[in-house]
Amino acid sequence: MSTSTILIIVFVIAAIGAVLGYRRARGFRSEDGKRLHSRPVYHASYVVSWALIPSLLVLAAWLIVSPILIQITVRGDFPDNVLAQSALTEDLAYGMIESLGAGLTVLPDDERAEVSDQTPIAELTPMLQRRGMPVASATADWMVPLALQRNALQSISGIAMTVTVILLAAAGAFWGYRRLALRLRARNQVESVVNVMLIVASSIAILTTVGIIFSMLFETIDFFGRISPMEFFFGTTWEPRFSAAGSGGTEGQFGLIPLLAGTLYIGSVAMLVAVPIGLFAAIYMAEYARNSTRSVVKPLLEILAGIPTIVYGFFALVTVGPFLRDLSSQLSGLVSGDYAPFIQAQSVLTAGLVMGIMLIPFVSSLSDDIITSVPRSLRDGALGLGATRSEMIKQVVLPAALPGIVSALLLTASRAIGETMIVVLAAGVAATITINPFEAMTTITVKIVQQLTGDLEFTSPQTLVAFALGITLFVITLCLNVYALYIVRKYKEQYE
Repeated sequence: MSTSTILIIVFVIAAIGAVLGYRRARGFRSEDGKRLHSRPVYHASYVVSWALIPSLLVLAAWLIVSPILIQITVRGDFPDNVLAQSALTEDLAYGMIESLGAGLTVLPDDERAEVSDQTPIAELTPMLQRRGMPVASATADWMVPLALQRNALQSISGIAMTVTVILLAAAGAFWGYRRLALRLRARNQVESVVNVMLIVASSIAILTTVGIIFSMLFETIDFFGRISPMEFFFGTTWEPRFSAAGSGGTEGQFGLIPLLAGTLYIGSVAMLVAVPIGLFAAIYMAEYARNSTRSVVKPLLEILAGIPTIVYGFFALVTVGPFLRDLSSQLSGLVSGDYAPFIQAQSVLTAGLVMGIMLIPFVSSLSDDIITSVPRSLRDGALGLGATRSEMIKQVVLPAALPGIVSALLLTASRAIGETMIVVLAAGVAATITINPFEAMTTITVKIVQQLTGDLEFTSPQTLVAFALGITLFVITLCLNVYALYIVRKYKEQYE
């Protein structure tokens, strides 16, 4: 039985328990002056909690643990010559067994009955290929019995999981129903369950951050065990070379400075474009626009935030880059008669301009919310003292909203630093150091993608460097976010 079917059955059991619990709570009568402690809806929720929580926890644990145990069991029966090889070889062999087992499940019953431990892979391959299931050329005869064993273990595990979860849901609903009583503190217990769920939900962000750090940390440590941190953080040349057979193991150079310079340079150009436009748009919508105009302008402006970044990349590659190149060619021809363009189609300016357009809704939306949250009494006081509307905005509203605006700009800068697709298409992949915005540069995120593109093993500095780049970028954006929170907390009480 599929997991979705099990979930449907469990929720049906919980719903039946809720209806019965609600009816039973409605039937309670006051005794000796005692009244029903909790409303019937809490009694129904109490039964639902007993039906859902234990069964869903067991289901989640079973789905996580069962594949691990099955894999351990199957891999324990590998031939000795396979177990003597590397862990990567074992992983590849188990992957082929998984594919073979999945193919066996699509065979008709009569053909599946013909397959046994002694069936050679040469005989089994045509049967699977007729059903649209490809078989890897490296699949060996010894994998057939292990695939059958894996399928049998999965079948047993699925049946046991189905019976256990459904019985647990029914038993939980029955137990919760039997515990219903006139003075049962159902509301308190249900609220305790909700409180725990809220704590778990709020912990997801923390756990996700910790998971991100540890997913990169160990690989980064491995990288720095091979490449000096001084060479990485202070090197000015980025030229990682993948070693080929007979190359002598040349690793190349892993200088971060060109990538960091490109990241900050392109991000700065984008902020120079996004901040004035976004901030002026926010001031207009918050202070000058009528409600009818605001209701139209703000949604239209925020449509930009919903456009995929790859579309912005296409826009830069097809429209903005060629336009700037042709414009510079015409300008150079007017000055010197030579129509050679001095702005490349892929350049810092192209990427920064398009990325700035993408960031405008982030700046305008956040700044608009912050400006509109400034108390109306400050505006009325300034106007009452004779200030004009522009003076009121410059001398009262913007200083009051400045901490929040700075925080919004720092968060927007974090978004700019992490952008990838626009830079790939608009700025290129050249890891160079230049102050000329008309030339190509690249960023950290682009090189992370480039180093991990293809079928690679995480056993060389050329691939492990992606994790070092990732954790460096993570630290940069984390520092920006922490500084933004620091500014808000330090100055927000001045105008409360």
